[in-house]
Amino acid sequence: MDATLLAIGAIVLIALVFDFTNGFHDAANAIATSISTRALAPRTALLLAAVMNFVGALLGTGVAQTVGSGIIETPTGGSGLLVVTGAVVGAIAWNLLTWWLGLPSSSSHALIGGLIGAAISASSGVQWDGVVDKVVVPMILSPLIGGTAAFLLMAGILWIFRARHPSRVNRGFRTAQTVSATAMALGHGLQDAQKTMGVIVLALVTAGYQDGFDVPLWVILAVAAALSLGTYAGGWRIIRTLGRRIVHLDPARGFAAETTAASVLYVTAFAYEVPVSTTHTITSAVLGAGATRRFSAVRWGVAGNILTAWVLTIPGAGLVAAVTYQLLHLVIPT
Repeated sequence: MDATLLAIGAIVLIALVFDFTNGFHDAANAIATSISTRALAPRTALLLAAVMNFVGALLGTGVAQTVGSGIIETPTGGSGLLVVTGAVVGAIAWNLLTWWLGLPSSSSHALIGGLIGAAISASSGVQWDGVVDKVVVPMILSPLIGGTAAFLLMAGILWIFRARHPSRVNRGFRTAQTVSATAMALGHGLQDAQKTMGVIVLALVTAGYQDGFDVPLWVILAVAAALSLGTYAGGWRIIRTLGRRIVHLDPARGFAAETTAASVLYVTAFAYEVPVSTTHTITSAVLGAGATRRFSAVRWGVAGNILTAWVLTIPGAGLVAAVTYQLLHLVIPT
């Protein structure tokens, strides 16, 4: 069998493993708040998230093309395939580390950090303008917008329902959370599946199996399935952190956080086609909605640990990817 074809098969398999880890690492993004408010039973919530992740993955490829062509210069030949492999291995390693620590970090930024680290290690080109415009700016703006909008939405909910009995309001929003959790899971599939699609397509272009960055149907379906299965596996460590350890949420605040975060994901995917972190967006929305209870209700120490993980994600995954590339380069002739 052709060596290049074997290499592509290995990269696709590793990318799908990353996609699976993305699913169980980021399952909390979609349903942690719904579980913590008891709007949904845990296994029901995971099944809902898995199904909607699969559906969301089928809804677009704009973000995939951005990741595939807008972060690093397209590498060439066998060395290029090692760059892609190193990038994915770096992202997997970071996902597993932060899952073990129970920290909701960004799988998206881990993958982007892996691409940057492996490209630098290989002396390949990084599109720094694209990194700033399509990664750094959205990375800063999406949490700020998510947190502020969730705070304002929850403040509006508190004012509108100020004269209603709290238990009746909670029952209503517990039902509404089924809808907002569905929307959040759909948005997660829409955003995060496309990043893995972009890396697989980058490998196909690097190996010369296709010219452009259009995503083949088999890639879409394979990635959607891996993400969905990973989500159903459930990352309970991170679900507990996001759903309970940051701030106590009632159903209304859970609804506000999920609705706001899902809206940010849809706008960035459809209108701007930029990869934003579902983790950053929902976490900041949870903080914003929770802060309407009182500022001290938020466990800022836990939030600080999460922020530290966010800051370290791109360089941490990039370092692992760079080392992986060098090791592969030593043992595999290119």
